[in-house]
Amino acid sequence: MSKNHRNRSGLSSSFLKFQKRGPLLSLSFNRKWKGLVWLFPILFALSCRLPYDPEIPSEETSVLVVEGYLDTEGTKSELKLSRTVSLGASQTQNPVSGAIVEVVAAGGDRFGLIEQKAGTYVFEYNVQEAETYQLEIQLPTGERFESKPIQPLVTPEIIDAGFIRDEEGVEIYISTQGDEQADDFLWTYEETWIYRPRIRTSYIFDEQIGTVRTRTDEDQNALCYKSVTSPDILLETSSRFQDQVVFQKTISEIPKGDERIMERYSILISQKAIDQEAVQFWEILKKNTEDVGSIFSPLPSLIGGNIYSLDDSKTAVIGQVSMGVVRQIRIYVNLEDVSPWGYVDPQFNDCVIGEEAVMRNDYATIFGNGTIVPARELMVGTTIVGYYPADRKCVDCTLYATRGLPDFWEEKD
Repeated sequence: MSKNHRNRSGLSSSFLKFQKRGPLLSLSFNRKWKGLVWLFPILFALSCRLPYDPEIPSEETSVLVVEGYLDTEGTKSELKLSRTVSLGASQTQNPVSGAIVEVVAAGGDRFGLIEQKAGTYVFEYNVQEAETYQLEIQLPTGERFESKPIQPLVTPEIIDAGFIRDEEGVEIYISTQGDEQADDFLWTYEETWIYRPRIRTSYIFDEQIGTVRTRTDEDQNALCYKSVTSPDILLETSSRFQDQVVFQKTISEIPKGDERIMERYSILISQKAIDQEAVQFWEILKKNTEDVGSIFSPLPSLIGGNIYSLDDSKTAVIGQVSMGVVRQIRIYVNLEDVSPWGYVDPQFNDCVIGEEAVMRNDYATIFGNGTIVPARELMVGTTIVGYYPADRKCVDCTLYATRGLPDFWEEKD
């Protein structure tokens, strides 16, 4: 039992003290604890707490959420519209499609955002940072929302980015320097990595020809790519440091053996300067995320932001939209850069190639439904007479990732 655990109960340490002082103190010990016996049932009852399942008004469980940082130099940026869902729901939010979204300059120019996928609206304009803007939203329901005036910020350049290999794994970092206009920073990132199946095969059963053939580039399943966006809220105030230099700020930590560096890993880091109002919003959101587990779980009145309803001031909305110059940098980490790495995925522990080959007459029966695939050829002389089988889950990377080289991907030198 740990020391901290003993101190929390208060019993073990007291008991040890009485034991050390011997039998003369046994009477006083008994009297002392007799007086507290009546507390035990109460403490026991309090320890059996029921789950807290508050009743939240229905209007608080379908609140509009607006999130985005719009780049002013033409870099593609996204604004996301969604609605919160009730606590305990299987999904954290519902995307809002079909909205009319525009950025309106103080001078009157209007810049429409295009919906690229459900709830995601793309802004891709080069606009003046010296001007003030407002975001206007009209939902398919007719509800209208608007942002407070937004003054774009020019984000300082990224000084450096890289990684450090230590006993725990790999730490991705970034360094930058703030200035009089940009003191607070928000970082986001997108990770992409090569994903390989446990067993690689170049064969496929083709129903059209009724036999096994060699895979083409179009149906290869041994090389895929996984991509995820940053789940964390990364903030920093540069004025906390000498000369406002933020040195090697941790962006992501990859534990040793993680699949992201099974072969080659890439991370695109976006650095964004934000104002004080945005800092407060993201700090509250960060705290709620860490304490509750989802940014959409707390009541919206506790979060706020710079978006409000034009139709009803009492309508709750969560949202913080900022504008400015986004600075980006991409780095790569190769397996050989961090070896030994020790990647092992337990879900593939039972992946083996069958010991008994499937012969030609049984191809359609065994390989026809796609759950079992031809993995290795059985040769008699120079002729293939059958194939040793394997489970598709062990062979097909498309079950876990996406086939096709990303546009930005750079091969190793």
